[in-house]
Amino acid sequence: MLKQRIITAVIALAALSLVLFVVPPLVAELVIALVVLAGAWEWSAFLGGKMMLMRIIYVILIATVMAIVGMFWPDGVERVLQVALVWWAMALIWAFFFPTKISTAIRWLCGMLVLVPMYVALVMLYQANPSLLLFALLIVWVADIGAYFAGKQFGRVKLAPNISPGKTWEGVIGGLILVVLLILGRSIWVETNLAILIPFGLGVAGVSIIGDLTVSMFKRTVGLKDSGKLFPGHGGVLDRIDSVAAAAPVFALGLGWTGLQ
Repeated sequence: MLKQRIITAVIALAALSLVLFVVPPLVAELVIALVVLAGAWEWSAFLGGKMMLMRIIYVILIATVMAIVGMFWPDGVERVLQVALVWWAMALIWAFFFPTKISTAIRWLCGMLVLVPMYVALVMLYQANPSLLLFALLIVWVADIGAYFAGKQFGRVKLAPNISPGKTWEGVIGGLILVVLLILGRSIWVETNLAILIPFGLGVAGVSIIGDLTVSMFKRTVGLKDSGKLFPGHGGVLDRIDSVAAAAPVFALGLGWTGLQ
């Protein structure tokens, strides 16, 4: 299983590098949109029922909102990110009370709150600098990798047993330590104010955990272990971008706060 996960991750990283640094910007932004819409398709499985039409309608709805914000409401980008920040703070509180009943209407709304701000943030970061987008993604992935191995080796105290029994506080600490090492490594090549970037990076990594737990709540509500099977050893698209969905808006908002370049 670990070998399969590594192979999949290497292929995905190569594909990402191609999208961020080789293809034309319009193509890259289209790929970002398609990835988010693939996540929307998987989220539609949380809505209840087996109607294919309903799932298609949900994807079209998400695509429409993305298009409205991206093309017709440029001044609303920061507002969307601010809404996302409030949403993820509420999601954190919600996690303490899970399991709770989640109505179909709430599932429709929450999917929009997860997916649309992520799209806005990813495109914003890409347009600012593809390297910034890659750095944001690396923070999330490094935190996840550190948590996986530290949790396997040292995990004892459960983080959120009602949501994700495999996650531990030891894993969280391991992930955060690896994020600090990532930032220190980046500072060798890029001028960095570590007093600002380390706390900021740790905050982004912490928020990414909320994204993971939140999507897990919806998966548990409908009895799914993974949102899909597209990536061998990794699950579906939503399983790969749930942490990014929470971290990317925070990272994008933080550009102005930290002066990160």
